[in-house]
Amino acid sequence: MSVSLALVFPAVLVLVLLVVQASLWWYARQVALTAAREGAEAGRAHRAGPADGTARARAFLDRAGTAVSDPRVSSDGSTAAVVRITVTVRAQSLLPGLDGQLITQHVTAPVERFVPQEARP
Repeated sequence: MSVSLALVFPAVLVLVLLVVQASLWWYARQVALTAAREGAEAGRAHRAGPADGTARARAFLDRAGTAVSDPRVSSDGSTAAVVRITVTVRAQSLLPGLDGQLITQHVTAPVERFVPQEARP
């Protein structure tokens, strides 16, 4: 009985650790995507800009705490008509000494603009 347990237990332990590591990766991906969405919503508002979007995304990542590491936010690719927020984070790793996987998410949204009532078709 103890020999079979000694053979099976490491495989079960590896499977459990893989599930937990996949969960950490998925959670970091969701945090990055949500930060990019928050930033795009803030940056596309009337009279706002890409700088407002990056500030909102950074604020969200600050609230996320230690769920992700090495967060970077960029508004490269934004124009006067479109705001694009890119968030790059590193997922946590269960194995000490190894960096987690790098995850990049971006959201692109049109900038809101005011159109007077009489100018509408």
